[in-house]
Amino acid sequence: MNSLNNLTLALDVMGGDQGPSVTIPSAILAINNLPNLHLILCGNEEIITTELARLNISKHTLSQHKQLTIFPTTEVVAMDEKPAFALRTKKNSSMRKALDLVHEGKAQACVSAGNTGALFSMAHFVLKTLPGVERPALISSLPTHDDDKHVFMLDLGANVFCDSHVLYQFGVMGSVMAQQVDGIDKPRIALLNMGEEAIKGSDHIKQAALELNDNKEINYIGFIEGSDIFANKADVIVCDGFVGNVALKTCEGVARLVYEKSKTLFNQSILVKLLSFIVKPSLKKLFKSMNPDQYNGASLIGLRGIVVKSHGNANSRAFYSAIIEAVKEVERQVPEKIKNSLEQGLSPQ
Repeated sequence: MNSLNNLTLALDVMGGDQGPSVTIPSAILAINNLPNLHLILCGNEEIITTELARLNISKHTLSQHKQLTIFPTTEVVAMDEKPAFALRTKKNSSMRKALDLVHEGKAQACVSAGNTGALFSMAHFVLKTLPGVERPALISSLPTHDDDKHVFMLDLGANVFCDSHVLYQFGVMGSVMAQQVDGIDKPRIALLNMGEEAIKGSDHIKQAALELNDNKEINYIGFIEGSDIFANKADVIVCDGFVGNVALKTCEGVARLVYEKSKTLFNQSILVKLLSFIVKPSLKKLFKSMNPDQYNGASLIGLRGIVVKSHGNANSRAFYSAIIEAVKEVERQVPEKIKNSLEQGLSPQ
């Protein structure tokens, strides 16, 4: 990872199901691995200092620490809070202040495991979209059959319904993401649909296909079915937020089912238990490659700043992965690259 000097991220440490007990250990792991990283911990100061003390970082040590700063806040956005209410009333929340720090140029990215709807609403309000972008989208990487490759998928829940032009813009933004984060020269862009044939799907899906196909700067390869999400047939898969979120949660559920079923299978008989010693190393490697924790960190792209959304139930390793994702996007200057691509004519003629 090519590191920038003075790389600063703002963390919403109160967000998520577990809050500081997960986010702060992740922050410590990040600064231990990245000496140039400075983290601003936004949240309740008393709770943060207590958690830091548990990790052997005292108030005195913190005052001399060059990589950690506490930004005290008095409010928390609850996981079940309505986005409009949070946007209107939680102006001193850890989530809002982390986004404000990005807007003010005091941090280069925000990372939160908090309420997805509230984060989307606040980020949209505080940071605004890039010129030419109608809506931000949640994008994340997923594993594929090839161990060394993954696929980006968007939108994963930020926009329930998207018209054809919004889907087109998602294709452009996803292409830039794959280029900058994975270094792919001409990322393969596909639309998630109920079949690969051109006659399949809704009118807005068909129109989005025409718009993507008309843009010769985009490597649009056509429709892709849900069964091929992990088949390495595309580098970027585009869909609306309803379809994307259902597909993502279904995939996560199937992965857990296979894992639990395999554990049950290996406990059925003595012979199977003996055989399990032979196959367990390979299975552990397989499940490690499929572990959602290492793919944690969905990015809200299309904004004038970098925002990475971690799973609400993320553990410390998963939230750490979200921090690393934010670092990568800062280093690759993803929003600027998306802005440049849109300005250079990546729009329907």
